Amino acid sequence: MADSKIAGNKIGVAGGGAWGTALACVAARDNATLVPIYVHEPETADTINTKHENVDFLPGQALPETVRAASDMSVLADCDCVLMVAPAQFARPVIAELATLLPAHAMLVLCAKGVERGSLKFMSQLAGEYLPESRLAVLSGPSFAKDVAAGLPTAVSLATSDPMRGAALCRMLERPGFRPYLSDDILGAEIGGAVKNVLAIACGIVAGKKLGESARAALTSRGFAEMQRLGQALGAKPETLAGLSGLGDLVLTCASATSRNFSLGLALGEGGHAADILGRRLSVSEGATSAQAVCALAARHHVDMPICAAVDDILTGQRGVDEAIQDLMSRPLARE
Repeated sequence: MADSKIAGNKIGVAGGGAWGTALACVAARDNATLVPIYVHEPETADTINTKHENVDFLPGQALPETVRAASDMSVLADCDCVLMVAPAQFARPVIAELATLLPAHAMLVLCAKGVERGSLKFMSQLAGEYLPESRLAVLSGPSFAKDVAAGLPTAVSLATSDPMRGAALCRMLERPGFRPYLSDDILGAEIGGAVKNVLAIACGIVAGKKLGESARAALTSRGFAEMQRLGQALGAKPETLAGLSGLGDLVLTCASATSRNFSLGLALGEGGHAADILGRRLSVSEGATSAQAVCALAARHHVDMPICAAVDDILTGQRGVDEAIQDLMSRPLARE
């Protein structure tokens, strides 16, 4: 069994999108230690190092000078904790390489929210193929990258199977304005993060179609019921889904165009086509890439998730927006 202590406090980040950059800002806050960030695009790494700004993914946010980017993952080789922020569909090769690079004591904190297509594995299940569970944690909760990078008050859930290492991680990651709450429900934290991304697209569609705030509130609450059903089938704790990584994150992403998933739905509701909208974006909308996997997972466990299924059908062109809305509104009446 791995030691329940963390040897040092050097934090690194794997992934140079908006969320990875924001977490690098958190790690560098009130910390004189260098914070290395692995960025896939060499030009983005150069911009971060020369302009102290991630112009492509988090424009307008000044970055601490202690955040140093590189397009070679070996920059993370001496870290005690790595925040893995690569998008879910691209996470496997990143995790596999990190497993060979990191010291034996190092913790891998999974910050991407999604389900891998094909395997239908959450990030902790995927990472479990390469590292023991005792070295894994999941960070999730209501947190827009722009707010977090700016130091605005944010609370998140940090889930891990080892309470001592989890407590040490919380102390390592806590900063003014950034408060982690410890949980032992790893899968529950991931279910909330993955499902809310799909539901946020649905709420964006409601806004784009100008269906009203009542419709969006109803969709959010019925979507939460879908999240709970899947969580129950997979063994998640109800209190996890009712907390920051479930309901908290759902409320945030279903109510603001700052969410990439909500803004995707907004464009779909206004008449856009998924392929065209996504083709114009640099950043990944995790709900679009995970919707199919979430629905396949629900089908495998015989869980009814009609809102998520409607989003998947709209994204793949199997149903139009108007048809999907009509189908949802004409479902047989049932008890809540």
